[in-house]
Amino acid sequence: MGETSVLTTLVFILAAALFVVAVSQKLKILAVVGFMLTGVFLGPSGVGLVKSDATISLLADVGVMMLLFVIGLDFSLRAVVAARRPFFLGGGLQVGLTTGAVAAIFIALGFRPGEAVIIGFIAANSATALVAKILADRGELDSPHGRTIMAITLFNDLIAVPVIALIPLLAGRAAGSTGVIAKFGWSLAAITAAFFFLRAAVPRLLEVIIRTRIRELFILSSLLLCLGLALFSGALGLSMAFGAFLAGLIVADSPYSHQMAADILPLKDVFISLFFISIGLLLDIRIFSRAMGLATAMAVGVIILKTLINSVVLKILKLSPRGILLGSLGVAQIGEFAFVLAGAARAHGFLAGPGFQLFLSSAILTMIVSPYLLRAADALSAGAARKALRKADGAAEEKESPAAGMNGHVIIVGYGLNGQNLARVLRTAGIEHLVIDLNPKLIRQAVEDGEKTLFGDVCRTEILRLAGIRRAKIIVFAISDATATRRGLLLVRGLGSKAQIIVRSRYVTGLDALYEAGADSVIPEEFETSIEIFSQVLEAYHIPKNIIDAEVKAVRAERYGILRTTGPVRPSFEKIVDLLTAGTAETFYVGPDCPAAGRTLAQLDLRARTGATVIAVVRGEESHTGPAADFLVEPGDTLVLVADHAAMDVAFDYLAARAAREAGVPPAGSFPPRS
Repeated sequence: MGETSVLTTLVFILAAALFVVAVSQKLKILAVVGFMLTGVFLGPSGVGLVKSDATISLLADVGVMMLLFVIGLDFSLRAVVAARRPFFLGGGLQVGLTTGAVAAIFIALGFRPGEAVIIGFIAANSATALVAKILADRGELDSPHGRTIMAITLFNDLIAVPVIALIPLLAGRAAGSTGVIAKFGWSLAAITAAFFFLRAAVPRLLEVIIRTRIRELFILSSLLLCLGLALFSGALGLSMAFGAFLAGLIVADSPYSHQMAADILPLKDVFISLFFISIGLLLDIRIFSRAMGLATAMAVGVIILKTLINSVVLKILKLSPRGILLGSLGVAQIGEFAFVLAGAARAHGFLAGPGFQLFLSSAILTMIVSPYLLRAADALSAGAARKALRKADGAAEEKESPAAGMNGHVIIVGYGLNGQNLARVLRTAGIEHLVIDLNPKLIRQAVEDGEKTLFGDVCRTEILRLAGIRRAKIIVFAISDATATRRGLLLVRGLGSKAQIIVRSRYVTGLDALYEAGADSVIPEEFETSIEIFSQVLEAYHIPKNIIDAEVKAVRAERYGILRTTGPVRPSFEKIVDLLTAGTAETFYVGPDCPAAGRTLAQLDLRARTGATVIAVVRGEESHTGPAADFLVEPGDTLVLVADHAAMDVAFDYLAARAAREAGVPPAGSFPPRS
């Protein structure tokens, strides 16, 4: 009966989620909010079809683990080391300042100091799973503010463990607290040792598994790594989600990380949906309706206070004004691990009576409005940019500008890998260029590389003016923040720049929006990889290079339309099909070590041996068409061959002296003797 009950619960949840999310989509309500509303509707205070039981909680926890595992796969150990400042400094300041401010407010309201500090820690916690989901949906996980937000929320998750250890101490039950804190230190050391051991061992093990060519083994090993390290982390008393994140980091730098993420993704989406539904199940509608005003006031107060504190912290971390706005509102909610802290606090006499449900109500409200806060931040930053554009003086002062004296130069926005490569080429070619970046470390690196630099936010009008935007010939956006790129494009065009704008985009989403914002050319890495692959494949089948080049040009001109649809192929692609079934012409260069050198065409006997015909030989500036059988091939000659595709491959193998036994071609050693 128990198993049937669990299955029935899951069926109810999935059916209701399907309906609510479909309705949410029509009403333009975010899916995350739809899942929470599903939990409220099905929960004990709703229609009562589902209870918040252990099974649902377990499945929800699995969803959080998988989400953090996939995030870990997208990071790398180098990225984590690079994020140590926002992790330790940003996370430490955010938790410390928020806890202190909230504790001071509750002490003033008459709460016991220990209880006030616990409430402060609970309010400081931010929602890693929720924020990661929102940023991923917006394509901003890899943006500067996205990486900073994730570093701060992960610090929140890690600090939750010692906070739980402090609760008995704050409750006046000091016995065992010191031991718990000491255990936390040992646990942290153990998980660190396990991480570095597995980081060396797991990629080698995965290589062995891949050689078996059994796909199921690879998927099972991915799940085992994710859940196994999460379980080990939980057994040590640490967060299981933190363990899953470390599991993703273990293979993040390996060549298998992308396939692992693709295999886990469908499962992750299902389980993380259950997590957000389980949050909704916790809300008691009856208590909320009686204390709606107080719960709402608490939620608004928390959001305002955390936004103010977050803005100070992010300003210290030197984010752009837009990044500060997005980051401040992005972690202004109360997080999922706050529920764990609240449960532990209630077990020690804190948050007694209706206080626990009041906390739940206000916490869930902050999570529900969180996606809309980020939308509001977008609108506010866009409005600020437009206001700055209207106020900008047409004759901006450029005396201190690093672009003074430049004309027809290239502006490189972002000094990451792509920006560095472009700058190196331009420097070699002697083309004037200027680098804009908001990352102090990258600016220092650019200065060391001998580049002209401008530290600032490309979304600010004065920075663009100082870069000599109206005099620039080309502007290249090589940053990973898609929203900042769009805003920068609008500002550039709004300032009247006629420069050619080239945009690098990591993903294909938002391609049309970038063109609409003013980009002349958008280079999505996903599609450019596809183009390079199909070009090399067609070259291997001896499709004429001019046909391949024309096709590539057409694909780019139509904004990769044929790669984004599953409709019928264009006529030009049908032409390639015709070419594949017909003959082709190719050239073969005879090097000094080529076995064909020093032999006559009769001795080579290409037609009989391979099916290919030599129709011309190019020697220096001279072309010998229709060469006779006694024509002597010399080093440096270029043979012009005609054959069908299969015969052309055999001819190239033969001329290059590679054995092709399948085609019955004699190996290099059986070449006829030279004349």
